[in-house]
Amino acid sequence: MKHILLITGAGKGIGRAIALEFARAARHHPDFEPVLVLSSRTAADLEKISLECRAEGALTDTITADISDMADVRRLTTHIVERYGHIDCLVNNAGVGRFGALSDLTEEDFDYTMNTNLKGTFFLTQALFALMERQHSGHIFFITSVAATKAFRHSSIYCMSKFGQRGLVETMRLYARKCNVRITDVQPGAVYTPMWGKVDDEMQALMMMPEDIAAPVVQAYLQPSRTVVEEIILRPTSGDIQDD
Repeated sequence: MKHILLITGAGKGIGRAIALEFARAARHHPDFEPVLVLSSRTAADLEKISLECRAEGALTDTITADISDMADVRRLTTHIVERYGHIDCLVNNAGVGRFGALSDLTEEDFDYTMNTNLKGTFFLTQALFALMERQHSGHIFFITSVAATKAFRHSSIYCMSKFGQRGLVETMRLYARKCNVRITDVQPGAVYTPMWGKVDDEMQALMMMPEDIAAPVVQAYLQPSRTVVEEIILRPTSGDIQDD
């Protein structure tokens, strides 16, 4: 059975790992045939991950989009509706962050972060939830962060955006439970992704890898539709990396 799955931020990091994990899952679940709709700002990254997923036997469809741009959000939504007519899973993974001391952060840093993490995520979810509501089925993942419930000194804007996503998750559940749509909040701690920039070997050894997050996401999706994994919290064994 074909499953239409949209993954934002699929070109790198956690999104890329989730796409590959879904592609590989079909080997062990004969009735699961993923159609991976992969979205990212960078066409070259999408082309690469698309080829990797196809090598695993999955069907792929790529669309370059920046979810901080409302025109791109509308284009992405229209693509799903017109090409497929339904959607089984949305993985809200696209996210950005600007970090620094409270006094150093700017209005541009604020807008850059909020336009993707909150505005884009909200309006894409709003549009595709409407489709799931009519279907009376679907699953939405929010890749938030441990920073959705815990503050970090040099992450004030990022924490605001993630606390906001957490509010959206809780509100969405009030709607989703009435129409058989599953909502899962995934809260990773430190994961070695491009968002961290260059880190030394000692710090990298303290971090999780993207595939550590991808595996439980796919496992949660493959649960029977009568069951929802509402929250997945993953931290490095050594705990959170502090920024003070």
